Amino acid sequence: MMQSSLSKSLVLGVSLLGLAFTAQAGSAKNGYDKQKVVYHVNNIHTATGALRNVKNHLNATGDENVEVIVVTHSSGAFAMVDGSMGKKDSNGKVYDFRDTVASLANRGVKFQICANTIRGKKIDKNKVSPYAEIIPSGVAHVAHLQQQGYLYVKP
Repeated sequence: MMQSSLSKSLVLGVSLLGLAFTAQAGSAKNGYDKQKVVYHVNNIHTATGALRNVKNHLNATGDENVEVIVVTHSSGAFAMVDGSMGKKDSNGKVYDFRDTVASLANRGVKFQICANTIRGKKIDKNKVSPYAEIIPSGVAHVAHLQQQGYLYVKP
């Protein structure tokens, strides 16, 4: 019984160590390790906050120290559609995603939008942001990126 518990603890420790090495790609300045992160955005009502999180993430780590991919699907995909608006801010102004997406893309953030969502929600492909790459499946791509060592963030 005690040997079984020790074996489980050893396996858990080795697994956590493996995850730590998978998630790191080297040391960065300001105390953080280099990172690869996938942000999962599937709700238009939380997309504004998610993009603000991405900006804060870049500011904290430095653009050169983090590789960020934002995968959108379901209603969150509308953040990648020109002319789509988010919720109102405290001044009553409706949030427009275009400037934020362009600004983050210029800092190296990659954006992706789910083809299943485009079909299902009848989104005009001509209105998809030029910064967004169309991928076959948002959820499958999130899983794929996690298998590639990207850390998962769901704001």
